[in-house]
Amino acid sequence: MSQLLYFEDVHAADSWTSLARTITEADIVNFAGMTGDFDPLHVDREHASQSLYRRPIAHGLLGLAWVAGLASQCPRMATVAFVGIRNWEFHRPMYVGDTVRAVTRIAEKRPRSRRAGSVVWHRSLVNQEGATVQSGEFETLVALRVPELRRAAKDAVQSSVGPGITHPR
Repeated sequence: MSQLLYFEDVHAADSWTSLARTITEADIVNFAGMTGDFDPLHVDREHASQSLYRRPIAHGLLGLAWVAGLASQCPRMATVAFVGIRNWEFHRPMYVGDTVRAVTRIAEKRPRSRRAGSVVWHRSLVNQEGATVQSGEFETLVALRVPELRRAAKDAVQSSVGPGITHPR
């Protein structure tokens, strides 16, 4: 697993590409079962064969979920909170057998408080042909390393003074 990164460790325009995931029919059926979205476009071969796509397509929100999951480890961040998604677009359908990756680039970064900063991530789901399937922005709050250093320093002072003794500030 990759090293945990903090707000100070990343910079505007840094980018990463995740591991790949191949879409299976089981993924689509399981997602339909989890969400209750049994639209025939996703789960009925005969119906889908008469559609614009000529075969079943994966749910768009399944792709969005994969972007979130694949990108969560690439990079692995000290995330405090998920703030939201903006400007998410669905560019192309996803089919059984497609292999997708999450491509992430830092679009914006700004301090938010003494404990966390806001990071806006431009994320794309890209298929095996290099075509962008979905894209948009995620915003998260990421912990600052500084509070961790303050806590470590306080612990060091406490242990050097002795148990139960409070060091004056």
